[in-house]
Amino acid sequence: MKKKILFYVLGTIAIVGIITLLMYLKSVNDYKQQVAILQINEIDLSTIPNGTYEGDCDVGFINARVEVTVKNRAISEINLIQHKNDKGESAETIIDNIVKEQSVNVDAVSGATNSSKVIMKAVENALTIRSEK
Repeated sequence: MKKKILFYVLGTIAIVGIITLLMYLKSVNDYKQQVAILQINEIDLSTIPNGTYEGDCDVGFINARVEVTVKNRAISEINLIQHKNDKGESAETIIDNIVKEQSVNVDAVSGATNSSKVIMKAVENALTIRSEK
């Protein structure tokens, strides 16, 4: 009787473990698909009024929230309010490149491509959706 109970308990644990693993693998696949379809579009800064705008981008495992300040039709400052990342912390330097190049579509940081794309998209969203702070 004890062997039967042990067999059922171990079987149940194995089934729960397999289901959990499959759910995790689906989450990873969904995240990769979301990053793959992210398109970073150029912004015409001459159409953006002065102000500070908030934007975000969330693809599951990585998300970013930014605050973008526009002065005299140029991006003057970007504050990274939040950046949940896997190993993409180095991508945070991309905000300096965006300000320097005055473009949301800059080269991704090597080794942190997904986080780079998410941060760029958050900046684009701030400037296109323009939720003024």
